[in-house]
Amino acid sequence: MKKKNKLPGQLGTLLKYAFLIAGALTMLFPFLWMILTAFKTLDESIRIPPIWFPKEWMAVNFKTVFDTAPFGQYFINTCIIATISTLLAVVVTVLASFAFSVLEFKGKKFWFWLFLSTMMVPTELLIIQNYVTVSHLGWLDTYQGIIIPTLASGFYIYMLREYFMQVPPILYKAAKIDGCSDWRYLWKVMVPMSKNAIATISILHFITTWNSFLWPLMVTNSPDKRVLTTGLMYFNNDASSFVNLQMAGACVVILPMVVFYLIFRKQIINGVARGGIKG
Repeated sequence: MKKKNKLPGQLGTLLKYAFLIAGALTMLFPFLWMILTAFKTLDESIRIPPIWFPKEWMAVNFKTVFDTAPFGQYFINTCIIATISTLLAVVVTVLASFAFSVLEFKGKKFWFWLFLSTMMVPTELLIIQNYVTVSHLGWLDTYQGIIIPTLASGFYIYMLREYFMQVPPILYKAAKIDGCSDWRYLWKVMVPMSKNAIATISILHFITTWNSFLWPLMVTNSPDKRVLTTGLMYFNNDASSFVNLQMAGACVVILPMVVFYLIFRKQIINGVARGGIKG
């Protein structure tokens, strides 16, 4: 009787894992096909029926990509923009979260929920206004034009505020009695206690900035200021007949972030999971 009762549970577990494996393979297939095609010849990349593996691995495709377009400059621009944007976004997020969680001021809850409501506004709806503002400031085709409009995020501030709210308020009162300033309390107590959340926010913002496409496309004109995503679009237009080179260019853009995510995936998952836990 016990063996018969175990069968439905074992079958359910088997089906669950089979479904998860099928889903994982479905998600991995485009990336695997992209990498394999990047090493094929042009004839192999457009052959019907398609072939999986190239007969000869054409690593020269990547050299051709860098010779055809300044992907080295695109990579440097992307690293500079993503790094500076992440650092500034973390500072803005920390200061705003501290104000909304610890400090007391008139209309605190109202302003917080008003700011939080911006999460419901699609980013595309703000592009025209941001573009006009950046244009009036003379920031078109500059690093600051790409970076500044993306620094404040309602989601990041809400997430870090939830972490700050978990710190016992008595610590703040004790620090004030000892003569500790708000600035010192923030960086000496709150930030070290919430370093996991801050690390998660930094990683997520870095990935988002790296993958950003529409906004950098609108505010940059010269190749010297293009990032990898926009540079790939222009490269694909020039190499529209060469599928293997297009896939090699896509690998240059995507694979660094795939490796980055695989390294920091635990911090991202733990940070987001704990962000909504109050205690």
